[in-house]
Amino acid sequence: MSVRVLVAKVGLDGHDRGIKVVARLLRDAGMEVVYTGLFQTPETVAIAAIQEDVDVVGLSMLSGAHLTLAPLVVAALRTKGSDIPVVVGGIVPNNDLDDMKAAGIAAVFGPGASAQEMVESINAVVRARA
Repeated sequence: MSVRVLVAKVGLDGHDRGIKVVARLLRDAGMEVVYTGLFQTPETVAIAAIQEDVDVVGLSMLSGAHLTLAPLVVAALRTKGSDIPVVVGGIVPNNDLDDMKAAGIAAVFGPGASAQEMVESINAVVRARA
């Protein structure tokens, strides 16, 4: 059984080249990937994740709104009774990592994270949930 990942861009960040590259890397690693497209809300991401029955949600955050938007996605999932883990990739300063973890983010991938690191971490997050 392959891991199902929903990848999303939340908010007004219109930079999608990186998330498309990550989606392809995850597919090449044998994961099933659902990409929701640009300009999603936390609510639409949560609904899509539940409807698609994914194992993990991956958010691409380049706008600096990671401390606001990522926790809102986690909250939207939990409000709907879902324990789907959320991981974040993008520009997240190291001094925000503890706040991200406290907000329920399962993993954060900064610039330069390797494909292997992302795949191994996502697999570990999914295993931990099972």
